[in-house]
Amino acid sequence: MSDVRHVLVLPDRDAAEEVAQALGERFGLDEEPRLVRDALAGEDDAEDAQWLVVVRDEDERLDAGALDEFAREWDGWREEP
Repeated sequence: MSDVRHVLVLPDRDAAEEVAQALGERFGLDEEPRLVRDALAGEDDAEDAQWLVVVRDEDERLDAGALDEFAREWDGWREEP
């Protein structure tokens, strides 16, 4: 097993929460993705924050292209490792 993780970057918390829920439904995840708020250094304004959805993929069964397309449905993207 490896320690592969996919990070999807979303524009706001609502989108991140929807993505986290929909990921499990669409990709049949065993573990719920983790939500992380990512703000620029010194920025407290919630509008300047991005939300990350971190998905563990130890068995490397998730397709990066499918995750890219999935994240775009919510105006997001997948970070390259």
